[in-house]
Amino acid sequence: MKLVDIETVEPGQILGKTIFSSNGTILLSTGVQLTVYMISTLKRIGVTTIYIDNPLYRDISVDEMLSDETKRAVIHQMSEMFETLRSGKTFSSKAIGQTVDELLDDVLRNQNILIHLSDIRTADNAMFLHAMNVCMISSLLGLNMGLNMIQLKELAIGALLHDIGKLNAPEVQEGRMHHAWRGFDLLKNKREYSLLIAHVAFQHHETIDGTGVPRGLKGEEIHIYAKIAAVANIYDNLLFNSGEERILLPHEACERLNAMSGTLLDHEVLTQFMRIVSIYPNGISVKLSNRQTGVVVGQHRGLPGRPIVRIIDKDGDEAVGFKEIDLAQHPTVFIEAVLS
Repeated sequence: MKLVDIETVEPGQILGKTIFSSNGTILLSTGVQLTVYMISTLKRIGVTTIYIDNPLYRDISVDEMLSDETKRAVIHQMSEMFETLRSGKTFSSKAIGQTVDELLDDVLRNQNILIHLSDIRTADNAMFLHAMNVCMISSLLGLNMGLNMIQLKELAIGALLHDIGKLNAPEVQEGRMHHAWRGFDLLKNKREYSLLIAHVAFQHHETIDGTGVPRGLKGEEIHIYAKIAAVANIYDNLLFNSGEERILLPHEACERLNAMSGTLLDHEVLTQFMRIVSIYPNGISVKLSNRQTGVVVGQHRGLPGRPIVRIIDKDGDEAVGFKEIDLAQHPTVFIEAVLS
């Protein structure tokens, strides 16, 4: 598979990764041959990049922490929960708990896989994918930071529901303070939940230096669950909702996060995060300092900035072979740029 800009996709190319709808059903399946209509529709619903099945990179896998079944279950459950709340009813704590159990099972099983947020986001599924990603990242961080299973489940539920206060309250209208309070009020009244779950929604916009909202907490006044969720929340937003002219690439988002260490974000949580994130994901095209260009095909846990890069040898326009450069074994070669 190769990650490409939607503007470069041509009819007849094969989709390399499934795209989900807002209710968890499959919008387009892996292996479908893309048509002019499909490409146009993907552009219209806000898709900017997709994975394409390329013969030169067919053996490249994008290791996923969550299975497609778990992703469908999480997205579907979040969609159902929001519809329930919109109708004025209360959501099922048991159903959310069961969904979180499935997610945690995947995280525990695949905890050595580096975080790579590769699911294609559309205007309809963005909120649910964001919640799922914040939950997944927070769970892996909590696991690496020594939380026990009871704590992990509390953290995971809180992270999945961290933006529940946004229901019927768009950010542009009411701001972070209001949705934090609203989320806290919704969750603190769930008798089945620990109050700490509600505090994830309440505190995930607090900052270490006390400049956050809604209460201006600082340092140790902020619960560790909220510190973890804050890193996951900001990282996902930087990749998909940065508020800038373009979304940031993983290595750029990591640079932004590092600049927040000790002021906005907790230093220890960030240190752990940098150990589990894929800075240059498989399938992305890069330019090396030796002037060669290639595609990332492999990762090293603990060395996220030194992946394995495949260089295609060509005779004119025809590929005649390839070689791979393991940047962990070539310290004088580095990634100079990520190519679109």
